[in-house]
Amino acid sequence: MESRLLKAEGVLRMLSLALAATAALLVGLDTQTKTVLLVRRKATAKDLDGLWTMTLVASITAGYHLLQLFRCMALALLGRNPCRGSKSVAWFLFLLDQGVAYATFGATMAGLQAALVAVFGVDGLQWSKLCNIYTRFCEQVAGGMLCGLAASLAMAAVSAVSAHHLFRLYPLCRRSVKAARWRWLPF
Repeated sequence: MESRLLKAEGVLRMLSLALAATAALLVGLDTQTKTVLLVRRKATAKDLDGLWTMTLVASITAGYHLLQLFRCMALALLGRNPCRGSKSVAWFLFLLDQGVAYATFGATMAGLQAALVAVFGVDGLQWSKLCNIYTRFCEQVAGGMLCGLAASLAMAAVSAVSAHHLFRLYPLCRRSVKAARWRWLPF
């Protein structure tokens, strides 16, 4: 059971790494140049702060998962079980996994909001639709957004596995005793 869980965690981390790196590359390296009213304009991810933030966070996320994969492989090569450790290390890794998952989801949502402004424009602020002009740029950003959302879902699964590793370190009998103390409550 434990080895299957470790393999599943490794696969989920590799999937998160691949999806986050793909999202960062698709959005960060995307540029398109068009001539609009005799002026050459270039659209990049740096033009919209939400897209640039998403690119940076996705890059950091991919690096984090790469480091975690290296940690797991190093512990496996040393013959130590990466699941058996101290509670403080397990809490630290759990909180890191949670933080990375939330940060990636938040940055992806910020990038999505910026992309929606580019798609629909804002009439009240006189911001025109950019995707009518830069169609390839917008299609590539949409692909990056889908990869970012898929990476967020994969990271949620990694966080669930991390939570399982953490709470397995606590004895089962303590949880049942605490639950028995609260049985007298009417709700």
